[in-house]
Amino acid sequence: MAAESVRPFLPAKDFAASRSFYDALGFTRELDADGVAIYRIGTSSFLLQRHYQKEWAENFMMQLLVDDLDAWWQRISALDLPATFGVPPPKAPAVQPWGLRIAYLVDPSGVLWHIAQRRPAVPHDL
Repeated sequence: MAAESVRPFLPAKDFAASRSFYDALGFTRELDADGVAIYRIGTSSFLLQRHYQKEWAENFMMQLLVDDLDAWWQRISALDLPATFGVPPPKAPAVQPWGLRIAYLVDPSGVLWHIAQRRPAVPHDL
């Protein structure tokens, strides 16, 4: 059996605020329907849904592997996400004990994003 793609459903406490957040970050909104939006970045995508459960949202994490974490960090920093969306300040890129260099940010619903520098020599980073 072949799988074409896996798309997680992300919660949205405030659907409009979450859409604006992902639009600002540079994700492409491919669909905007009643209660659901599909976002794409590169070859990956997710569904943003008008559903929220605090315990779930605050324990949900996403990882985005990027080729140029410094460029992403410049974009994230320039957006002033805390002032614009009321989210915690993003954490600057740092090498983690497991070897990935990661910046962290939290979306308006509490979803934690790991924006990680892809390591070309590591097969599972490709």
